[in-house]
Amino acid sequence: MRCPSRAAPRGFFVSAAAEFDFMDASLAPPLSAFLPPDYDPQRPVALIAGRGNYPTITATALRRVGVPVRLIALEDETSAELIASFPEAERMQINVGQLGHLLSALRDFKAGYALMAGQVKPKKLFHGLTPDLKAAQILFHLKRRNAETIFGAIAAEIEKMGVRLLDARAFIDDQLAHAGPMVGRKIPVDREYLEHGIHIAREIARLDVGQGCVVRKGTVLAVEAFEGTDEMLRRAGTFKTDETLFVKTVKIHQDFRFDVPVFGLRTLETMREAGLGAAALEAGKVIVLEKPAVLAQAKSWGISLYGF
Repeated sequence: MRCPSRAAPRGFFVSAAAEFDFMDASLAPPLSAFLPPDYDPQRPVALIAGRGNYPTITATALRRVGVPVRLIALEDETSAELIASFPEAERMQINVGQLGHLLSALRDFKAGYALMAGQVKPKKLFHGLTPDLKAAQILFHLKRRNAETIFGAIAAEIEKMGVRLLDARAFIDDQLAHAGPMVGRKIPVDREYLEHGIHIAREIARLDVGQGCVVRKGTVLAVEAFEGTDEMLRRAGTFKTDETLFVKTVKIHQDFRFDVPVFGLRTLETMREAGLGAAALEAGKVIVLEKPAVLAQAKSWGISLYGF
């Protein structure tokens, strides 16, 4: 992807240094490897923000590269600090089920793009959801109701109005797991056990059960399901935990617009409490939120992190 050239300085004369800088702009790195080839950095990005610090990290990254950003905050999900960081004219707060209001906000912001970041409590999607008329119409036509089908339907409605829903990894390339040892010189389990863990995690993902598992010497201790990663890790910790490995992956046809697996400090803390000493994360696909802090903390606790 080519990054649009910077405009030349205003005025009739351009110095030699400025001219060199202008000509060299085409060599500048892209804003992100996860943007569409025709991405226009002048058009506003509407950040649809859920729980956690993922939306805050994304907002910071957008601002750092000078992309105009607007906030659509979800009631009882988006952090108050993130909301307060946006001027009133550049933010809107809605309930999770208010799809009509979401689409109106995108229209009011004249957004060219939307980007989903952060989690929504699973129970809000399946219990106690109070959809508006637009959302109710969509839910009525869904044969299966899970996070993927619900968010997929929302994504389709967003794109119907001409707003491009971006890959949720966009602008945070530096926060992704990378291949090879991230903490520790090598993964502290035999290669065959690593391959076993990857195989099980991918099968669980293929079946749409979860995106992770914990294995030990060829035995599956726990798999991730509706309860989430942390509960799975705690269950695995009730068994013998020497040479255990937590594996996090993605589905073969993962929709990265709204379903990106995340590994952060809370997950690392849960691993430590459960006595699990190693994790293997799919490189370029699993987000390691606050990556420098996570790697430093893992090193201090003696937890190995590996990208496959």
